[in-house]
Amino acid sequence: MNTSNRDDDEATRAAGSRLVHDFGLLIKVATRLEQRIDTVLRRECGISHTMFEVLIRLCRQPDEEVSQRRLADDLTLTSGGITRLIDRMEEAGLVRRVPAPEDRRSVLVEATDHGRTVFLRAAAAHAQVVEKCFVAPVAPDDYGRMTRALSEIQQALRDT
Repeated sequence: MNTSNRDDDEATRAAGSRLVHDFGLLIKVATRLEQRIDTVLRRECGISHTMFEVLIRLCRQPDEEVSQRRLADDLTLTSGGITRLIDRMEEAGLVRRVPAPEDRRSVLVEATDHGRTVFLRAAAAHAQVVEKCFVAPVAPDDYGRMTRALSEIQQALRDT
């Protein structure tokens, strides 16, 4: 067997490995669920899933001051990406920018009353999709194990 055939065989085994399959399954499920949520939020509330994520962050603790930089870090967006997103959300009346009291170079973002109203509608729509597509297909005992395992994975990623 020449080197090329050996490499082909090894590549075939690697591509078909359980680890590649299982991780691919996780990514496919997460991507499809995110797409389903995004479609419902756009149709029913006029916002994207990413906008919903911003509103979650802003509504979680309303008195907390949240900078654009912090939002970008929380959502893993670039500074340009978060700026464009906040621009669109501000144009839609969902958020407003305010100067940071302690640092005039920094900009804080807060939800408007309209943004909070849209968030509440979106949270209900989000919950329906998550219940139907993420919770219901899994047995209750398995669901608890799955969410604990995901938390453990997330913690391990934070620690490394």
